[in-house]
Amino acid sequence: MLDYSDIKEKKVIIFEGEPYQVLSSHVFRKQQRKPVNATKLRGLISGRVIEYSFHQNEKAEEAELSRRQIKYLYTNKGQYWFCEMNDPSKRFELMEDVIGEQAKFLKANMAVEALVFDEKIIGAKLPIKLEVKVVEAAPGVKGDTAKGGMKIVKIETGASVNAPLFVNEGDILVINTETGEYVERLSK
Repeated sequence: MLDYSDIKEKKVIIFEGEPYQVLSSHVFRKQQRKPVNATKLRGLISGRVIEYSFHQNEKAEEAELSRRQIKYLYTNKGQYWFCEMNDPSKRFELMEDVIGEQAKFLKANMAVEALVFDEKIIGAKLPIKLEVKVVEAAPGVKGDTAKGGMKIVKIETGASVNAPLFVNEGDILVINTETGEYVERLSK
């Protein structure tokens, strides 16, 4: 059990029966009153963000989350199909809300880290940096820096990414999957 002052950022707690990640916390004392911990929590299953103040006499249970590797197979009509890393016969689907914004960077046969709570997958995490191939890129016009020297390119996963003007079709880029931003170009 976590004391009210131990509920800090990046901890995962059980709140109203489901796991919540602590986004921010601030312990303070208002005038002559007892101290409180004003927190902002994000539900890992529902995705909703709430604000809650934990008082001095309140405690919270730390959520037991486990992680395991799974392999992405394909997408069909909004359903994302995965399998166990070592056993392709054990297939299962995850909905887009479980995967989140990172779904647009999924590549076939890619290893993904699954977040498991009570034997149920509640989230998926891709590697932070991902190498992708550019499949469509408009030619960069010399001197066209009105847009900050960037252009939109389409990568092999179907997502569109802002990249510098020198990036061409067929280049291999490194993309940050958390922010969706260009990091570097690997080959010419």
